[in-house]
Amino acid sequence: MNTQHFDIHIQAPRERVWATMLQSPTYEQWTSVFCEGSRFEGSWNAGERIRFLGPNGQGMVSEIAEHRPAEFVSIRHLGMIDEGGEDTTSEAVKAWAPCHENYSFTDEAGGTRLRVAADVFGGHDDFMARTWPLALEKLKALCEGTH
Repeated sequence: MNTQHFDIHIQAPRERVWATMLQSPTYEQWTSVFCEGSRFEGSWNAGERIRFLGPNGQGMVSEIAEHRPAEFVSIRHLGMIDEGGEDTTSEAVKAWAPCHENYSFTDEAGGTRLRVAADVFGGHDDFMARTWPLALEKLKALCEGTH
């Protein structure tokens, strides 16, 4: 497993970038680049469980490790969801879990610098390296009102 890093400057206040990134319906819009029909169930509050799901109900079960609104969000991915059941104990999951996805929001040049650090596993390196920049461009357009 390795950690990939991405960043983008968005001409919008941190609070807008943070809210656009994490709240419906804009969350579903920018994450559609990864999987059309993606969504989340649960809470973004620190210590809470959250499920990231595709249209077929498969996805990941995670918890919010840390959340400082409009500053930092850390997601700890714990396992997979398949056919409605959560797998956090199989050998396949233990090979990578837990892994993290972290978002940092800082003021920069009249807007926001969003930095992403995402642990990547299971041979998804190329897909994530190609897709994260596209997702961040879509998020930028949503935040700047150019979508």
